[in-house]
Amino acid sequence: MREHTDDIFLLRRLQEGDERVFKYLFDTYFTTLCRFSFYYCRDTSVAEDIVIDLFGGLWEKRESLEIRISIKSYLFQSVRNKTFNYLRDNDSSVVSNNLELVKAYNEENSIELKELESLIEEAIYTLPEKCKEVFLKSRKENLTNKEIASGMDITTKTVEAQITKALKHIKAYLGKSYSYLW
Repeated sequence: MREHTDDIFLLRRLQEGDERVFKYLFDTYFTTLCRFSFYYCRDTSVAEDIVIDLFGGLWEKRESLEIRISIKSYLFQSVRNKTFNYLRDNDSSVVSNNLELVKAYNEENSIELKELESLIEEAIYTLPEKCKEVFLKSRKENLTNKEIASGMDITTKTVEAQITKALKHIKAYLGKSYSYLW
């Protein structure tokens, strides 16, 4: 509970433009985030650039930050996403060579994955009833749009529209913290 309270305090102060909080976050996480990025990209200079870019963006967007997980988790997710984007855009062979590293990372962070799953479940259950029903049939029961349409006596266009609506709702519910999913 204490870490959650500290994160709320730090986030609030950061949003208000407290440079000391920004410096604290930078000093606390910079080296670790660089190592984390390096783990995937294998280039110290690129890793440092990615982390510096992250912190620059953090400061620029501080007023609109919406973090639903711990600040530490947010920073690591952001660095991972930025690193993967860099790898995707610059050297796809490195990405394929590091698939095992990605799997290991995901296993190590299963708690955060469970938190994400929980947030997605919450988002799903806040959907309008018909939309939720269509979405669950699609994602949980793995039915095709045609099968859903037939079973619910609606058109496939309606099914597609409901799934699109559900995905937009879930995306909005999760906020910017999980934009890498989309």
